[in-house]
Amino acid sequence: MSILSQPYFHNEEAAYEFIESKLWPNGPVCPRCKGTERVGKMGGKSTRIGTYKCYGCRKPFTVKIGTIFESSHVKMHLWLQAIYLIASSKKGISSNQLHRTLGVTLKTAWFMSHRIREAMKSDALTPFGSGGGLVEADETYMGKLPPGLGKGPHLSKKRKILALVDRETKQARSVVVDKVSIKTLKPIIDSNLSREAQLMTDQAKHYKQIGEGFAAHHTVNHSQGEYVNKQNPVLHTNTVENYFSVFKRGMKGTYQHCGHHHLNRYLAEFDFRYNHRAALEYSDQQRAEALLIGVVGKRLTYQTVAP
Repeated sequence: MSILSQPYFHNEEAAYEFIESKLWPNGPVCPRCKGTERVGKMGGKSTRIGTYKCYGCRKPFTVKIGTIFESSHVKMHLWLQAIYLIASSKKGISSNQLHRTLGVTLKTAWFMSHRIREAMKSDALTPFGSGGGLVEADETYMGKLPPGLGKGPHLSKKRKILALVDRETKQARSVVVDKVSIKTLKPIIDSNLSREAQLMTDQAKHYKQIGEGFAAHHTVNHSQGEYVNKQNPVLHTNTVENYFSVFKRGMKGTYQHCGHHHLNRYLAEFDFRYNHRAALEYSDQQRAEALLIGVVGKRLTYQTVAP
């Protein structure tokens, strides 16, 4: 049976029950006083679906409070459909496609997408390369910066992205950077890598000084046509370049346009899917459920419109 036939994708009560089972595995928790014992489900005819009352602080609440769903008027079963579609689409799904598929307005689909990307952001700060593992680092350029932000040579006027991939854990982290330089890249790499890590890069000059702070620094010379070290085939940057390949295909083929101030959220989306991919034995359903766990504490409070 198709996963999309599950009741929580079509029925509002089932949707609330499913979300509660994931966010409250041990029963409802009051978001205000964190109470769990003196909590009861409200059942009046005029009561909204999924409403509880905490008899400790005397306040009603639902599972939506403190999550990306708070203050949203979109049905919860539609939220679950959107989460599944975004989590299961390798190169993403556009707001226009969500708008047509879910039957919501384009503005609503766009804002749902950004809330879901916010939930995809990782709070984990575990250093890469613990135990002496290889960590690939590379940067790429994509699209033009807004007028006034880029000066100088051609590449200075393009958006710059740094990505790190841990070979052992098979996890990726990427971030938008203002400039590809030692001053900009070193603090990011230092804060994300263990001192015992082996840094793996190309022969860009800015990595030479950065690599001195780690147990080892290996390079391949792309300018000479070297993409894999012939003496030691594990030395290459193909993994991080494969990450960029999927990211760019998604951005150019699916999203086509992205405001510079939103680029970090799109990177969080591709990081999340990479870190929960099928190669790591995540099914589409498991990836969507992992995304659902991340909705807590990531509410976007500003109002905006589709670009």
